[in-house]
Amino acid sequence: MRSRIVNIITVCLVTLAVLSPGVVVFGIIWGRHIELLEIKNSTYAVNQIGTDTADEALQQRLLTTKEEDTKPNPAQEILTTVEQYKIATMLEWFFLFFPICVGLGILFYDRYLVYRAAVLQEQIEMLERLWQQSIEQ
Repeated sequence: MRSRIVNIITVCLVTLAVLSPGVVVFGIIWGRHIELLEIKNSTYAVNQIGTDTADEALQQRLLTTKEEDTKPNPAQEILTTVEQYKIATMLEWFFLFFPICVGLGILFYDRYLVYRAAVLQEQIEMLERLWQQSIEQ
């Protein structure tokens, strides 16, 4: 039983050691992806304003805001990039700490079982001594 738990903890720690660099790289790439999307959106807005005159751009923005106010925007239903980034960050931490927590839980439970077995053995020895004393009297 104990060797099985040690094997499970070893597998969890090796898995964590293998996956943690990937999680870190995923976090870096995801951050760069978010920055790239923000740059593309701002570049598109600058190009849009640069091709139109100032009055046309203003009128076009007013029309689009009026249209957006009257029609439900399907993009609002989809998660924004900031929300996606927050979810990805939470998933990174979850995948990082979940194997650690499982391993520590198994380790602490194993220690608890050893402690309970020692307490039970002491109680059995005490009862055996009392029983031997009652036989001798």
